[in-house]
Amino acid sequence: MSSRTANGDADRDGDAQGASSPATSKMEAKPVSGWLIMFLAAACGLIAANLYYSQPLVGPISAELGLSPRAAGLIVTMTQVGYGIGLLLIVPLGDLFENRRLIITVIALGGLALLASGLATTPGTFLAASLFIGIGSVAVQILVPFAAHLASDATRGRIVGNVMSGLMFGIMLSRPVSSFLTELTNWRVVFFASTAMMVVLMIAVRLVLPVSRPHVRPHYFELLGSMARLMITSRILRHRALYQASLFAAFSLFWTTVPLLLAGSDFNMSQAGIALFALAGAAGAVAAPIGGRMADRGWMRPATAIAMASVPFALMLTHVGDMGSNFSLVVLVAGAVMLDFGLTCNMVLGQRAIFSLGAAYRNRINGVYMATFFAAGAVGSALGGWAFAHGGWMLSTAVGAVFPALGLLYYLSEYIRPLDLPKAD
Repeated sequence: MSSRTANGDADRDGDAQGASSPATSKMEAKPVSGWLIMFLAAACGLIAANLYYSQPLVGPISAELGLSPRAAGLIVTMTQVGYGIGLLLIVPLGDLFENRRLIITVIALGGLALLASGLATTPGTFLAASLFIGIGSVAVQILVPFAAHLASDATRGRIVGNVMSGLMFGIMLSRPVSSFLTELTNWRVVFFASTAMMVVLMIAVRLVLPVSRPHVRPHYFELLGSMARLMITSRILRHRALYQASLFAAFSLFWTTVPLLLAGSDFNMSQAGIALFALAGAAGAVAAPIGGRMADRGWMRPATAIAMASVPFALMLTHVGDMGSNFSLVVLVAGAVMLDFGLTCNMVLGQRAIFSLGAAYRNRINGVYMATFFAAGAVGSALGGWAFAHGGWMLSTAVGAVFPALGLLYYLSEYIRPLDLPKAD
């Protein structure tokens, strides 16, 4: 990273602390190999999928464990709460400890929680395990800054976008995979299979990833304090985090409630049918590399506007046609693709911006960014279950549209006081 990008952008945002420090690993000077980026993308996808395996299985899990319909949204919410905790308390450790060992340790924690979920016989046990699945899944957010360290300023958007495309495909394919496995066997097999994958992934990480040790090692509580300061003083970080939070709340609400809609009297879909729907929606993940390339070309502001506007439009689109008809199902799929596209594109645009603020505290910046919008996602999931139980799909989408509408209003403040966005060298 050039001193101009690191110091200039951080100074303009009010926190230049550490921006001119060297990156956390000497490997940054080496050429980026395509196969390593592919491995990082695949690893991110496999880990991130753990967050969402339970989302289309809310019905069967609740029925077997005795969880009430109104509380069913907690199955997804607890995972996201755990993820938020991990983002705030574990991801900053990437700026303190050797990254490869930390990644393996966090994956191991997630693997144990997956095993506990598969063995759970009570709602309390399953929800507690879900919390730790979320905490263990933050290994992804140590891997993403790891990839950013490998890249030059001019290619950072493209490389982060490619890695994020793996992460988003993992999130979006997790739903059809879990639905298909449940249709063929039962929901517990999903968690046992993922436990086995985490064991294999830990071995692969140990063999493939290079060692990455931070050069600057502040005290842990200094790390946590600096995260709060970054959010307060950096306009770029604050804006990008809140933009993404507004979209992710709607995204989580949509994917928590749409399986309930599809399984209901209007569509009467089986788990296999719900899986095919989720598989079609995964097409939105192609937005990750597109967003990265647009950011590298300096199109940050118009791309952000398009990405944010697409989410409320997608929610409104799902009401076109008579609910339960083939046409309404096609429109529902189109809405899912558009919603996923907007969310993914905006996420990569945001990470391209925040990763240009300073290499020495990249993990902390990413932790604040992700924790902010995953907290909103937890709220969206909880509200989704409540809204669907009280007002069906109409109330669910109305509540979901409120979040991106507020995000767009906040985005308009850029035209009053423009952000000095980071630019590639």
